[in-house]
Amino acid sequence: MKRLFSVLFLVPVISVIAQKPGYEIKVELKPFKNQYIYLGHHYGNQLPIIDSVMVNLQSEGVFKGNKKLGGGIYLIGYPNKSGYFEILVDKEQHFSVKADTASLKKGVAFQNSPDNVLFSNYQAFMIVKGNLLDNAYKQRSHATSKIDSSKWNDIIEKGDMDVRKYREDVMKKYPDATITFLFKAMREPEVPAAYKNPRNKQDSAYAFQYFKNHFWDGVNFYDDRLLRTPFFEPKLDKYFEQLVYPDPDSVNKEIDRMLGFASINEEMQKFLLIKFVNRYLNQKYMWEDAVFVHLFEKYISQKNYSWLNEQARKTITDRAYSLMANILGTPAADIDLPDTSGKNVSLYAVQAPFVLVVIWDPTCSHCKELLPKLNSLYQSKWKANGMKMFALAKETDGTRSDWMKFINEHQIQEWTNVYYSRSDDKARTDAGIPGYSQLYDVLSFPTLYLLDKDKRIIAKKVAFDQVDDILQYKLKNK
Repeated sequence: MKRLFSVLFLVPVISVIAQKPGYEIKVELKPFKNQYIYLGHHYGNQLPIIDSVMVNLQSEGVFKGNKKLGGGIYLIGYPNKSGYFEILVDKEQHFSVKADTASLKKGVAFQNSPDNVLFSNYQAFMIVKGNLLDNAYKQRSHATSKIDSSKWNDIIEKGDMDVRKYREDVMKKYPDATITFLFKAMREPEVPAAYKNPRNKQDSAYAFQYFKNHFWDGVNFYDDRLLRTPFFEPKLDKYFEQLVYPDPDSVNKEIDRMLGFASINEEMQKFLLIKFVNRYLNQKYMWEDAVFVHLFEKYISQKNYSWLNEQARKTITDRAYSLMANILGTPAADIDLPDTSGKNVSLYAVQAPFVLVVIWDPTCSHCKELLPKLNSLYQSKWKANGMKMFALAKETDGTRSDWMKFINEHQIQEWTNVYYSRSDDKARTDAGIPGYSQLYDVLSFPTLYLLDKDKRIIAKKVAFDQVDDILQYKLKNK
């Protein structure tokens, strides 16, 4: 069972207040005296501090500002940031809080905050129900018979139903309350009972689609109160990791849908765009390169944002340009460089069902260890599978002689070996032509690309021990 918040115990006090400008939160926080306390809020997985005040000898202080606070879950932090408890801030922004850290479990007193009263009642309910459920889960884990286990399952099921009913009753009775907004945003869809235990693939597919299609029910992506909760970012992560089909078209479609709604709210747009850019800046999977390029082309390259500084824009732009020429599934950039005889050879002139492009440095110790292993697999297996090797050696601290010596010593003359000298690299960049390191997004040596017969990228920047697995999979599913 999931709980909404970690630490929040409130004493119910309901009153109606008139709308006033800005915010004013009066706090009495014992036992602190002549010390600073802090006001912060949830923001994804961060807890930014937005205000501070020194409490007097009576442990009293006032957080005050001329501009209203965005709604959400806020934190009142102790001196030295040693702890905090949570409060709600939304429609009511002029209220009082009384708390004692020695007796937080007995409650926090509020004045002029109906939202926090509802929250207090819910928290009191969850303390009782949570303890019951925690014990039931513990007892079930130690059950020694099916009858015993079934008994605790029934208790857990009833407890979960009680929690759901409590939330539903609150949402029905207080449709405009902040806690109703939170309940709607955090809940997950209930799959119809007939499909909870699917009997076949059709039932299973229906259950999955129902869960996915209703995952965001009650959530508006233009509502920036979502940002100031501890559950919105994990919910985003779960959706993309577990429910969205893992390919760029599906992911881009979901991103566009969310950012489309969020575009009317600058804070929400900022949060989501930063979230997505950071997530896909360094890809977990090869196909995610197309997602990052899509983000750049649609949301960064032709638009300006007050929160995006030039350094951040340059980082995003440089990364996008490094990926554009080597997106998974697209044709790789041609390479045209001199071979061991000094004659220029083109990558596209190499005819084979598969080509492994190896970009390496003759002075790199890891390259010296890895290339003989690649050649061993090539000779024993890959050559028979129709694969050919195309190796680009980039000149760094070594020389052409180092390159030739390695080729001869390790007998990789059967490969297509070309040399990318510093002078050739400089000539390209001086002419405004991207260097091969940029075209292949080379961040370390060796860098491996697996291409098909049309030189389309099947796999990119893969580890040595992944190449054979990918090749065999492609051969099997040709």
